[in-house]
Amino acid sequence: MNRKEFIKKSTGAIASAAILGSGAISPLSASPEKETLAKVSIKKSLKWGMVKEDLSIMDKFKMLKDLGYDGVELDSPNDLDKKQVLAARDKTGLVIPGVVNSVHWKSPLSHADPKVRQACADSMKTALQDCKDYGGTTVLLVAGVVNSEISYDDAYRRSQDEIRKMIPWAHETGVKIAIENVWNNFLLSPIEAARFIDELNDPMVGWYFDIGNVVRYGWPEQWIKVLNRRIMKLDVKEYSRKKQSDEGIWKGFDVELLEGDNNWPTVMRALESIDYKGGWMSAEVNGGDRKRLQQISELMDKIIAL
Repeated sequence: MNRKEFIKKSTGAIASAAILGSGAISPLSASPEKETLAKVSIKKSLKWGMVKEDLSIMDKFKMLKDLGYDGVELDSPNDLDKKQVLAARDKTGLVIPGVVNSVHWKSPLSHADPKVRQACADSMKTALQDCKDYGGTTVLLVAGVVNSEISYDDAYRRSQDEIRKMIPWAHETGVKIAIENVWNNFLLSPIEAARFIDELNDPMVGWYFDIGNVVRYGWPEQWIKVLNRRIMKLDVKEYSRKKQSDEGIWKGFDVELLEGDNNWPTVMRALESIDYKGGWMSAEVNGGDRKRLQQISELMDKIIAL
């Protein structure tokens, strides 16, 4: 190899490393299907809003425990009686692994108005404290939105600036900030998502990976391998590209678990390949009554067992 070729190849390698970040992994030497990979330990939870039974907090917790769920994620800020929530948690043993910020869509961190951004920041301070009180470890946060009024570059800068202000609160509470991939026209590739986290450069900030949300424009297993140890928790849902094509993009979600375009065996092998340590998979699908929630629980069991 002559000097010019060496410089060219070295420069390319350095650039690739900079884009992927120190936590990224190289492609596996063999496909996961041909490797012997250790199964990852995953517990199952769901979102509180999926529970449609007209029951007390205690009875909802009891029902979910009876149906085989290990945990449930609440929204925060919320109007639930915290004493009742904690009593239900302690009585049933149903874990609250994390909470979902309830303000990030209404008051996005990417908004041009500082008062709007501050509303989201204030809600995160509450959510982090609530999560600590519940015994959880993460607050799910949408980093911001891009639209005709909010440019991509402004969204990137503003959201990172606001999240940096939250990091001391995360350290104080011991609760991590987990950014989720959603249909917000922002952070649309796994390499960009990894870069966004790496630039924040703090172990209290990571990724809450929604498996179904990327199917419209990507493949979850590819995201998993790039995001790697940045993934703190998982949301599970399905998506059908055929329904998207035939009925519209939002109709793609109208498909049952295991009946969409997620290649679940490949997704599970990808999680094993990165030795996923988050421990949780939370359903975020259409909920319902006891019968419906039992169906979801059983479908999640099938996915986890793959």
